[in-house]
Amino acid sequence: MTARLADIAAQAGVSEATVSRVLNGRPGVAAATRESVLAALDVLGYERPVRLRQRSAGLVGLITPELENPIFPALAQVIGQALTRQGYTPVLATQTPGGSTEDELTEMLVDRGVAGIIFVSGLHADTSADMQRYDQLRGQGVPFVLVDGFSPKVRAPFISPDDRAAMGLAVTHLVSLGHTRIGLALGPKRFVPVLRKIEGFQQAMRDRLGLSPAESEELIQHSLYTLEGGQAAATALIERGCTAVVCASDMMALGAIRAARQQGLAVPQNVSVVGFDDSPLIAFTDPPLTTIRKPVQSMGQAAVRALLEEIGGTPAPPSEFVFLPELVVRGSTASAHGVESRGRAGGGAAQGASGGS
Repeated sequence: MTARLADIAAQAGVSEATVSRVLNGRPGVAAATRESVLAALDVLGYERPVRLRQRSAGLVGLITPELENPIFPALAQVIGQALTRQGYTPVLATQTPGGSTEDELTEMLVDRGVAGIIFVSGLHADTSADMQRYDQLRGQGVPFVLVDGFSPKVRAPFISPDDRAAMGLAVTHLVSLGHTRIGLALGPKRFVPVLRKIEGFQQAMRDRLGLSPAESEELIQHSLYTLEGGQAAATALIERGCTAVVCASDMMALGAIRAARQQGLAVPQNVSVVGFDDSPLIAFTDPPLTTIRKPVQSMGQAAVRALLEEIGGTPAPPSEFVFLPELVVRGSTASAHGVESRGRAGGGAAQGASGGS
């Protein structure tokens, strides 16, 4: 026991006597010090004494479409930590191919008496989906918040990144480097974030290069939000003479880099690539990825705040809270001047450059 006290004291940076007072529930210990000792217990793998365990204010469900894309675990971590700080216990429910659907996961969480549910990139983002499922959930008295997607048919708080502004940042960056033949690789057209990215891309291409929506339409390629999807989309765009590709996720961007290399092209010397999300570890790819950083921290905290207001009976009016992304420039984008000869050889880029000026 003495050895354990010494370990905890060293980890927390306090005296053994202070650790003893905290573990025995004695008064006279500052709240911050008490938290440090409890955190040290957690870090060292010791169980907290029963009387010191925080009573859960209830379960909160978090439904994500998958965990292979690192942006979803990152968001789940932010949301989980914010819920835990407020005394709630997060329950992560993940859809997998051939596994449970969003409706089945929702039913499972409701059966377990969750205090509320946060949906990330769910059916609320799919313009072809029936939004009545959310009305039914509200009818059951279950508060919920929707992240990454929007529908005017659903009365709930929505948390979104500004997808239109994100595309403006990416296009402006690439145009400043001299690119005029810029492609956009993204997911299926039925999803709200995809539609918004297209709007932002076409507006930026008009503002920066004078291209009409019809002219920029041929520079847009739909695929899947996977590495393979990005590879397929980028292959098509490079064949159309694009010297730069903006991708709707970092996973797609990694696929775009692979597509360029398969065609004997170097990134960024021959093709520039921009991702979206700034997922964990993406700064350490080869080359380090230039990307649009999704404000995961502020979005996750806002989702929890909005849900707790709903649970507490003081909800804000149903509306969409939009968070600004930021451009993070790394090593996957460079000047277009090195690709002029490739553009002439391909026939597409030179034509695109003269048509956009």
